Amino acid sequence: MTTAHTAASEAATRGVGKPGAGKPNAGKKKRLRDWLGRRLTIAPGEALPQRRLFLIPTRFGLGWIALVAVLLLFGVNYQNSLAYALAFWLAGLAMVVLVRAWRNLLGVTVELQLPREAFAGHEARLQVILRAARPRTAIGLVLDAHETTLPGLENEASARLPWRPGQRGWQLPPTLRLESCWPLGLVRAVAWVQPTDGLLVYPAPLEAAGAEHRQLGAGLDATDFAGLRRFERGDSATRVAWKQWSRSGILTTKVFSVPPRQQLWLDYANCRGSPERRLSLLCARVLAHHRAGDHYGLRLPGLELPLAEGERQRRAALEALGLFQAGSTGGLDQ
Repeated sequence: MTTAHTAASEAATRGVGKPGAGKPNAGKKKRLRDWLGRRLTIAPGEALPQRRLFLIPTRFGLGWIALVAVLLLFGVNYQNSLAYALAFWLAGLAMVVLVRAWRNLLGVTVELQLPREAFAGHEARLQVILRAARPRTAIGLVLDAHETTLPGLENEASARLPWRPGQRGWQLPPTLRLESCWPLGLVRAVAWVQPTDGLLVYPAPLEAAGAEHRQLGAGLDATDFAGLRRFERGDSATRVAWKQWSRSGILTTKVFSVPPRQQLWLDYANCRGSPERRLSLLCARVLAHHRAGDHYGLRLPGLELPLAEGERQRRAALEALGLFQAGSTGGLDQ
């Protein structure tokens, strides 16, 4: 879905001023990416097969090959048996290293756990779980230019990698790369895991908007004394009516009235700016009013979320903002 959208955007950009221009090239690039994806990557939960595991020589490995070649040339030219022996020993050791590096990743199973929620432009954490039937050593995980290394893998190991989605809506996490230079660093064993499950990314909350609203508990503190009730286990000692207890011998707790919570509507039409700025503003207000415990509703073009509160209302409002199509604003963006 993301690949198709990217290809369509490229085709539209190339085709400005020339109807139909760029479409064949865009189609070829899409087919090439799909073919490479099928040939190079595996899906989460699939044991890494040998046809998806690649060995790439490192700089040290290329130097090793050059040294073996030089020793062979020296032995041929000067008929030096010691040069022959050293060249064959280094070549044999390199073959053992190739097999060990290849087996270090072969059969590893990778599972991905998406973050509970993510906001555009904000860092989210992707849980990566590796499983293997036998011990492995020094497996590196690379996701979106962030790298971490698991020093050892007995049966199961996990790591949390940062990921920063760039825009709201349904997004696929970037391709995860597994690599290992163990044991001598002559080659790098590499494999790629392509996530198959997307994550709904919410708009980036506008921090200035959140600062204008009440913080946690603001406006909900007890204010007026409302009476007494019998003491119950768990009541705060500061709320116990000690004077009343000393006179009557009955342990009671003070009860205070709480001001009513706000009931308000968050309306797209009342916001100013571009569609994305409006959504960011509404996202910040949803988070602020949820923290304050307010009773709120959300109005978007073509959608009205009734007044409610709590985690379910927060989730429904954020999903509506994340899925909102800017083209359905009906002229409100002016």
